[in-house]
Amino acid sequence: MNIKTIRATETYQQAGAYYVRIQGMARQHGITLREEFDEHDTPDTKYIVLLDDEFPVATCRMYRTDENTAVIGRVVVLPEYRGKGLGAKTVKEAESWLSELGITTVIVNSRDVAVGFYEKLGYKVEDSTVIHDTFDCIKMKKDLC
Repeated sequence: MNIKTIRATETYQQAGAYYVRIQGMARQHGITLREEFDEHDTPDTKYIVLLDDEFPVATCRMYRTDENTAVIGRVVVLPEYRGKGLGAKTVKEAESWLSELGITTVIVNSRDVAVGFYEKLGYKVEDSTVIHDTFDCIKMKKDLC
């Protein structure tokens, strides 16, 4: 593996993020494109993409909710690349970028099966109420400073 991390600021790079989301989540879990790509996928949305020899293999998206807070979501690693630390690498790069932008608090709406993953990255359950969207999710929070 020759993994490179990019901050996807150009359309072709963002297409890599969309590819990973379609292949790694939508197809795998029967999610429609309308459900996968929502009001938070805008020109202001930021994406991290991990490449293996220029091929997109992992991604996440980030967007602000207020001056100091952002959401990291749609963290996806292609099935054949899972278990290699790429999800954590993606989230850490997103946190670094958000910190550079002045964000001090990050929220994730973790799938119930991924809470342990986020806890290892320093996130704490903020609200254990299950949010019903495409998946059952639990709100988690991390302070970056």
